[in-house]
Order: sequence, then C-alpha cells, then structure tokens
Amino acid sequence: MGAVRYIAVEGPIGVGKTSLAGLLAKRFSARRILETPPENPFLPRFYTDRKKYAFQTQIFFLLSRYQQQQDLQQLDLFSQLTISDYLFTRDRIFASINLDENEMALYESIYRLLTGRIPTPDLVIYLQARAQVLLSRIRQRNEEYERSIEADYLQTLVQAYNDYFFHYTESPLLVIDTSEIDFVHREQDLVSLVKEVQKPRKGTWYYVPQSFG
Repeated sequence: MGAVRYIAVEGPIGVGKTSLAGLLAKRFSARRILETPPENPFLPRFYTDRKKYAFQTQIFFLLSRYQQQQDLQQLDLFSQLTISDYLFTRDRIFASINLDENEMALYESIYRLLTGRIPTPDLVIYLQARAQVLLSRIRQRNEEYERSIEADYLQTLVQAYNDYFFHYTESPLLVIDTSEIDFVHREQDLVSLVKEVQKPRKGTWYYVPQSFG
C-alpha cells in the first residue's frame, strides 16, 4: 500500500462499510477500527421516533467516535496499516439531516471543541449504492433496531452523503458504486475492488465496477 497507513471506509447505512473494512484488513494484515452502533442506547428509539431521540443519539455517537479517535492517536500508525469503517467527520452528515436548528447549533459547538486532534486518513473509500439496494441489504441482515428504517430516510441520507463527498478534499478519495457488485460473497468482485484500492492516486477518483457474478 506504499505510503498509505490509515484508510477510512465510508458510506450510508447498509452499503457494506464494516464488511469491506474487515475484508481489506484481512487482505493487508491490517489493524481494524470499528464503530459499534448497537452500543448506542438511544439508537433503537431513534429509528422509531427520530425527532425525539436524534440529539441524544448524535451526541452519544460523537463522543464515542471521539474517544476511539483519541485511542487511535496513541497508536503508532506507521507500524501497521490501520483500516476504520467510519470517518470521524461523517457524524455531521447525520446531524445535518436529523437535528433541528437549535440542536444543530449546540451540536456544532461541541463538535468544534473535539476536532482539534483527530488523525486524517491517507485514503478515504466512499461506498455508494442506490437507496433501494441499501434497503434490501438492511433487510437481509435483519438487525432488530434497523427494521423501522424507511426508504425515504435512506434516500435523504444518500443525497446528504453525495453532497458531502462532492466537496471533500481533506484526503485522497476513492468513490465506488457498489450497487451492482457483491464483494462479500463474490471473490472476483473483491479482487477487482482491491486492485483499485492499491492504485496510488491523488484527489478524487471514481470506480464503477461490473459484477463478475
């Protein structure tokens, strides 16, 4: 992987972030950093009443991700490739669509206090998929707290992600459309994707793979 020592995999719910982070970590013998949504006590209630529980849910995620990033700062990122299944700044994507104006102002105040010493990835992999594809994948994994997720919410989230990463310039960015591939169950899809990840590039580049299945 050359000079790349820290990779963050990002994308909306159900796109395969954690799966790809795990597969890449295995392929490259890398350290893996995962966020843990089930540990957020507000998340199940958020999906049944987003307006009521959005702020508590966001603050819990913000603080837990910050703690993980602080732990990451203590590691020697040059001793082993590190792959995370989230980008710290992604929290603001969710906040922007879930919080009202007053909640967002308070959230931003807290966010600004925390962002000073967050490591920047050497590469961000942004996984995309159509909202209906995401909904199908969410239904297949059948997590209890995700059963009430609606297609309209996923479409809003997809658009928010696309808007955010359209302007992203903090790291080299690889954008991958995963709607037509299955890198979890089809080895050739994964091999093709890994080859793309290994190409040294700068700026933003796009990969629209064709399924080998």
